[in-house]
Amino acid sequence: MRLFAPFAKIRLVSVLCLSILGGCQAEQADRVGEPKQPARDDAITAAGSSFAAPLFNKWLEVYGAEHADLRLHYDSVGSGAGIERFLAGSVDIGATDAPLRPHERDQVEGAFAQLPITGGMIAIAYNLPDFAGPLNLPRDVYTEIFLGNAFRWDDPRIAAANPGLKLPPQLIQVVGRRDSSGTTFAFTNHLAAISDDWAQGPGVGKRIDWPGGAMEAKGNEGVAQRIKITEGSIGYVEAGFAERLGLSIAWLENEAGGFVLPNVETGRRGLANGSDRPPSDLTQTIPDPQGARSYPIVTYTWALVRAADSHPAKTSRVHDLVRWMLTDGQQYAEALRYVPLPKNLTQAALAELDRL
Repeated sequence: MRLFAPFAKIRLVSVLCLSILGGCQAEQADRVGEPKQPARDDAITAAGSSFAAPLFNKWLEVYGAEHADLRLHYDSVGSGAGIERFLAGSVDIGATDAPLRPHERDQVEGAFAQLPITGGMIAIAYNLPDFAGPLNLPRDVYTEIFLGNAFRWDDPRIAAANPGLKLPPQLIQVVGRRDSSGTTFAFTNHLAAISDDWAQGPGVGKRIDWPGGAMEAKGNEGVAQRIKITEGSIGYVEAGFAERLGLSIAWLENEAGGFVLPNVETGRRGLANGSDRPPSDLTQTIPDPQGARSYPIVTYTWALVRAADSHPAKTSRVHDLVRWMLTDGQQYAEALRYVPLPKNLTQAALAELDRL
């Protein structure tokens, strides 16, 4: 009996330790699940849009150098995950290329704002090494490609838009997003606006079931990389990602019937949508811009920001950062292929921020 007594004590101690640890783990799990805003006043976290990630990272780099007392971090996890984290209270700023839907707005505790902070363009990029290019894609043709109804590069409809250029007798491999994405929302919002077949088929959303045998990748960077390594591929990606990777970019037909490339000027015209006045609704989307020189697939990126709550000092710092993004920070957009906000839209966003 004496020989086994120490082992009994060890077992008892082990059980007690496991019970204590289990209680601690359960308590920690409960704390993790609480939808509370991060409390550290010297740390600001943001997450969401991979579309706007390069600009967000630049902003935090510059602002962080000017505010050494702050710890700044951005997670490029896609608009859907960014919204989820904001709703859960695990980040201070959510970044999304798709405005909140009504049921998502209802989940936000307390006052908040959706503020446009930059604009950008979605390019249709492709990989055809032996094609002399550039490639023209009419509106009805690129819709048919993503519907899976035009599945060869030498399709007569593609050839008719590119006279004198030899297209390869090769299958088209579509690349789409597999994560919940504001880029996908903006792209499908455009396709639904110009095609009844798309509107009644795949529809509009941050995540969709891609027709046919589309390849899928995560994030703008993932789609861009997949296009780069896959001959015969085509996909949609933020214009800056396509340019930085040296991808070929198609000229797209706009609402006025002209073929345009994505650049800051055509993007600015697309976001203006033929008007000099800012939209009355700051969450308004522009699915099919008007104007002869407008790029047809444009989107804003919105910052989701809370009003002051139980952490007023922290909230004040978050608002100061967003205010800087809307003002001094706009100068960094163009070099990264984003579209700086027009002054009247910036003023409207600042007024909304000041009302929080």
